[in-house]
Formats: sequence, C-alpha cells, structure tokens
Amino acid sequence: MERSHARGAYRPIIVLALISFVLCGLAFPLVVTGIAQAAFPWQANGSLVQAGCRTVGSSYIDNGFTLPIFFHGRNQSISASGVDPDIPLLDALSQVPGVSNATGISTSELALIINQHVEKTLGWFGDSYVNVLALNTALIDQYPTIYSAYNACPS
Repeated sequence: MERSHARGAYRPIIVLALISFVLCGLAFPLVVTGIAQAAFPWQANGSLVQAGCRTVGSSYIDNGFTLPIFFHGRNQSISASGVDPDIPLLDALSQVPGVSNATGISTSELALIINQHVEKTLGWFGDSYVNVLALNTALIDQYPTIYSAYNACPS
C-alpha cells in the first residue's frame, strides 16, 4: 500500500512540471514572438540590411567584414564585446588608405563618404562614430562595378 501511495504523491509534481513546460517553454515564447513579429517586424527579424539584392548584415552588430575592399569593425582589444557595429571617426579615417589601395577609389572620395555617415553619441555633442555596415553599404551602392559581387542578384 505504501508503494501506490508514493506513486500518487509524484503525480501532482509531474503534472505541474508538464503544465509549466507547456506554458513557459512553448506558449509564452510563441506569444512573445508573435507580438514582436506583429509590432516590430524589422527588429524581430534581426534588423537586416540589404545592399543590392543581398542581405549584408544586421545594423546592430559587427558584421565581420574582412575583405580589404571594406572598412572593418573594431578590434576586439578596443571593443569589449567584439560585436560593436560602430567605430570612432578616427578609426574609419585611418582605414582610408587601405580601402583606397584595394578598390581604386580616391582617398578624398572615401573621406567624403565617411563624413556623410558620421553620427554623434549625444546628438550634436559627444564622440563622433561611424556605423561600419552603413558605410560599407554606401560603398556597395555608390560603386556597383567595384562591388559587383554584392550587387549581383541571384537567379
């Protein structure tokens, strides 16, 4: 008789665990995802940025541009997380000679494009920074022959 009593004591625990799993592990995430998709679809889908016909990255993280024809994100020794999409203005300007050598775009044109993408941390005040993805997307859009691999639409 003690065995059947012990089995009966576990039943509420198992039922509660299953109910918790269904509510917290399935229902709640699905509801939150549905609300996010309805209210903030661009953000909920990763804030993906298009250049030409391709998705080239997300506007909130470093997108790992490594080719010499692109500007690069922060060095991990500068950015604690290593995923910051913004670099200081001076870092962007320091990369101009390398990008110019790799692409043939003049240094003055590259500096102009950088200056068109400068933002401030506090509006008009604060440090100047440049979003690397926005900068590289501008290059892809403005120089389609140099960045033809990124403008080509898949068939």
